[in-house]
Amino acid sequence: MVRILLIEDELDLGAEIERLLQREGYEIDRATDGDLGWAFLSSPDLIYDVAIIDWMLPGISGIDLCRRLRQQQQQLPVLMLTARNDIHDRVTGLDAGADDYLAKPFSTIELLARIRALSRRPAQFQSAQIKLGNFSLEVETHTLKHSKSAKISAVTLTRKEYQILECLMTNHGQIVPADRLRDRAWDLATDRASNVLPAQIRLLRKKLSQLPICLEIENIHGIGYRLNSPTSM
Repeated sequence: MVRILLIEDELDLGAEIERLLQREGYEIDRATDGDLGWAFLSSPDLIYDVAIIDWMLPGISGIDLCRRLRQQQQQLPVLMLTARNDIHDRVTGLDAGADDYLAKPFSTIELLARIRALSRRPAQFQSAQIKLGNFSLEVETHTLKHSKSAKISAVTLTRKEYQILECLMTNHGQIVPADRLRDRAWDLATDRASNVLPAQIRLLRKKLSQLPICLEIENIHGIGYRLNSPTSM
């Protein structure tokens, strides 16, 4: 199920959007100010597929929420809502890290279409590489590189290894449920046996260990996995 974080301080509008998205089958968390919104976004236990963020919020503004996300190298797709419709305001929002922009008032049909587009956009199409400190995961070559390595500076991953690591890197520091990793890497039910993911994680860890500084994949028993950043990357 697609999980959406809605950060909107207009109570009536926020409630209307929440009801609309729930009717469409989305799972919704809702915040009415920027501080609570950031608490949701920065929680290691919460993972979202799309964030809908109002520009003008009490506490941390929507623009600053976007900037914080991108400073932490999070690839979460962001749809910015705002009454500002000037071209310069749109550029400001996009430059801050928003992926899309919807001016109020808007039609529910357009809102749903934009959410569908963002929720099905894989993270690898948002950037040519995914970065985490001195590590970069190359989209085209499925190669993990370390920019300050004096020894082996890169390892090449299989498609499934890449898909798993891509999901963990874009949510680094957060627990990613095992079912979500299975959904990312396996399409057929016959491939989703309970022992397949742990076996693939073991192979991925072996490759990561070839780098002088290793990214640690932590097993959170009964829940999923978390990619922990080493103290020196």
